Amino acid sequence: MNLAFEGIIGIAVLMLVIFFLGIPVGFAMGIVGFIGFCYVVSVKAGINMVSSVIWSTFSQQGLTVIPLFIFMGQIAFYSGVNEKLYSAAYKWVGHIRGGLAMATVMACAAFSAICGSNAATAATMSTVALPEMKKYNYDPKLSTGTVACGSTLGVVIPPSVVLIVIGLSTEQSIAKLFYGSVFPGLVLASLFMGTIYLVCSIHPEWGPVGPKTGFAEKIKALSGALEMVILFMLVMLGLFFGIFTPTEAGAVGSFFAIIIGIIRRGLSWKGFLASISDTLRVSCMVIVIIAGAVIFGRFLAVTRIPYDIADWVVALPVPNAFIMLIIFVIYLIGGMFMDALALLLITISIFFPVAIQLGYDPLWFGVTITVITTMGAVTPPVGATAYVVAGMAKDISLNDVFRGVTYFLPAYIICIFLLMLFPEIATYLPELIK
Repeated sequence: MNLAFEGIIGIAVLMLVIFFLGIPVGFAMGIVGFIGFCYVVSVKAGINMVSSVIWSTFSQQGLTVIPLFIFMGQIAFYSGVNEKLYSAAYKWVGHIRGGLAMATVMACAAFSAICGSNAATAATMSTVALPEMKKYNYDPKLSTGTVACGSTLGVVIPPSVVLIVIGLSTEQSIAKLFYGSVFPGLVLASLFMGTIYLVCSIHPEWGPVGPKTGFAEKIKALSGALEMVILFMLVMLGLFFGIFTPTEAGAVGSFFAIIIGIIRRGLSWKGFLASISDTLRVSCMVIVIIAGAVIFGRFLAVTRIPYDIADWVVALPVPNAFIMLIIFVIYLIGGMFMDALALLLITISIFFPVAIQLGYDPLWFGVTITVITTMGAVTPPVGATAYVVAGMAKDISLNDVFRGVTYFLPAYIICIFLLMLFPEIATYLPELIK
């Protein structure tokens, strides 16, 4: 049997195992990769490969950056920073029609910058924003669509666990990936706010005007979120000027997040323990997914599928941009059914070499596919983030959430096309790093 065909069968089996048996994606990738490697090479070689991968993955010093940034986000969450950020954003734009929804996007963007997870942002902002928008008679479709799509900024705006893993998988600078995603994240957030403005222009009753606040009150509201802005700037500027490595940035950020929580008296002992527990749970999940993806990647490597696909795609008599669009569509469809991190780890070994052979900037490719997979995270039929919001908003149907999300899908598409037309959006800041 042809090796490439065996690799395709392995991918198909992996999809079936994940979707129909409900096995966690990290274990599913590891099991299918191990069995496939044993079949193609030998059982002894498969056992040696798995033991080597598990040891090298779990002892890899670079992975310490993941729990540190997750811990920083959890500390911020249990310190109640989400409510301060939301309050500050509302004071500034709440008086505009649809302003409460715009404030939600701004708060999502700010919280994402210290959290790095769309699921955590979705759960947090659903708890804080949905009751407020309901109080001011916002339409459920607009409110839930805003929270679901705004929460996907958690994967795009740094620090992002997905960007960290992409950097480790493709041997790119994590700091440069962080800076490469700053402008795309801001562009996407701006497009969301523009969408809200247009929707409320067409349906004024969907986003009633909130009370006006004076300039002094707006400035006072900023003071409640000032510490987290300083924390974000400390981490990003430290990375930009090479003062510390990404791992050290996570440690410094976590330390100062704890200090801020204590000084502000927002972090209780119970919240501290909960943040440790959540950090351990999420970190273990991510690292198991990475180990499983490496095992599955070794299986794909011996079947030569990544290299054969790269050679075949490069030889196609069509423009490179058309090939890239096909890859993006694959990521979009995959993002509808799978977690962004798992999807990227399964496919990065296949499509990253293709992008490089086509002459695309590796950093631009990493940032762009991150934006695309976040779009899949809110797109039916699965749309994991939309499910989180629907679960938190128990009085709003999943159908209404998905209907609300559809208004924001053009914003994702525009952002992706802007990245394709103007790659400098993702590459300008990283080029300035020392």
